[in-house]
Amino acid sequence: MQKLALTHEVNMMIGLMIFFSISAFFILYKSYHIVPQKRVYIVERLGKYHRTMRAGFNLVIPLLERIAYKHSLKETVVDVPIQVCITRDNIAVEVDGVLYIQVVDPEKASYGINDYLFATTQISQTTMRSIIGKLDLDQTFEERENINAQILEAADKASDPWGIKVTRYEIKDIKPPQSIKDAMEKQMRAEREKRAVIAASEGDKQSQINRAEGDQQRRMLEAKAKAYEILETAKATAEGISKIADAIQHKKGQDAITLRLAEQYLIEFGKMAKTNNTMIIPSNMSDVSSVISTATSIYQSVSKEKDLLAKLKNKTS
Repeated sequence: MQKLALTHEVNMMIGLMIFFSISAFFILYKSYHIVPQKRVYIVERLGKYHRTMRAGFNLVIPLLERIAYKHSLKETVVDVPIQVCITRDNIAVEVDGVLYIQVVDPEKASYGINDYLFATTQISQTTMRSIIGKLDLDQTFEERENINAQILEAADKASDPWGIKVTRYEIKDIKPPQSIKDAMEKQMRAEREKRAVIAASEGDKQSQINRAEGDQQRRMLEAKAKAYEILETAKATAEGISKIADAIQHKKGQDAITLRLAEQYLIEFGKMAKTNNTMIIPSNMSDVSSVISTATSIYQSVSKEKDLLAKLKNKTS
């Protein structure tokens, strides 16, 4: 009997040791926590906020303390669902966006609001409807940056008591009704055609200007060439006349001029005989001597007039 009682006591002791070992292991397992980088845990003691556990190794007291909330300190991207907004000119457009938020105060994020992600999304949507309602359809496409800035300001201000920082807001897409899309497409096509016509007309205008300038420049060059030709011809004629005048001053030169006049007279008379059937022949043109005499008398008359003009010029001077 004593042996049985001893064996029973030993078994009870072994059982208690096993129980306490398991309990100690369970308590130790539940008492330590390793918090990852960029995450925080909110610890409550007896149902009240006690402390915030940061990244690394941390201990809690089992049964007295518990981890109530876990938060990520990374920037989080939240899709803002599509919503229908009415513009100032009564056009219904579908708008969606992307919201970038970050937890900056884990305690406020835990106890300031039930669901901060849902709350910031709702603030963004209501602000979007309010802003779109003040703009015409064309302005909603032109002022995206302004709309983003206004939504960001409103959402960040509203989420500040919740320990949330709204860093950015971006509109992803604005979808007008299909009828408006068709009208906008027609308008864009008309604008492109208008720009094409204007560009073609500008090209024709510039081409005409270039041609006019080219014609003007060509005429100027031709005029300069003609003027140069006339000047050179005049110079050559003047030089020839000057040489003839010098030759006339000599006796042999006068004889040569007389002979030259007679030759030219006969040549021109011969041309007339070839080209005309009827000619009027003067009575003194019956022989060569009369022709030479006529030419000489013409030359002498010209010489006398020249000498007379020279004397008058000397007297007046």
